[in-house]
Amino acid sequence: MLRIGYVRLRDERSADDTATLKAIGCHVVRAEEPVGPMMDESAVLSSILDFIGEGDQLVVTRLEHLGGASRNVLEVIDRLEERNASVYIVEPEISSQGEGGRALRAALQAVLAVEPPGGVRRRRGQSATDEIRALQAAGVGPVEIARRLGVSRMTVWRKLREVETRATA
Repeated sequence: MLRIGYVRLRDERSADDTATLKAIGCHVVRAEEPVGPMMDESAVLSSILDFIGEGDQLVVTRLEHLGGASRNVLEVIDRLEERNASVYIVEPEISSQGEGGRALRAALQAVLAVEPPGGVRRRRGQSATDEIRALQAAGVGPVEIARRLGVSRMTVWRKLREVETRATA
């Protein structure tokens, strides 16, 4: 059985996830930065799902690494099952195999039933402003900041203008 680790680099904690996956015995660990505003498009995860073989296991530290919505997570589990592979989530410790797998699928389907179509957009508030300022201070341009944080360029420009206005006041 091949254990393939996967992590989406969303925050500082995600960098530690790579080491965790290696420590628990993953033969291969793949990481990527999420792309796009919904952060559900994943070339690396898709290639893992195309490659993974019968009896292999995809390992993630947190369920959120598989997608931002229940629909995405269920699609990943379905693709794994088609290939007779499984997923193992470290936190909380659960696998798509056996009773835990049935419970995981039931919980995701229940959430999907009440989830609005297209997922949920969360307001990021002050944390987004802090992230934008930190990236700008590191020399990252507004367009790249928007891409990394999954927000519009206009949001980045507004937040930068707010910071500038506060600094001159």
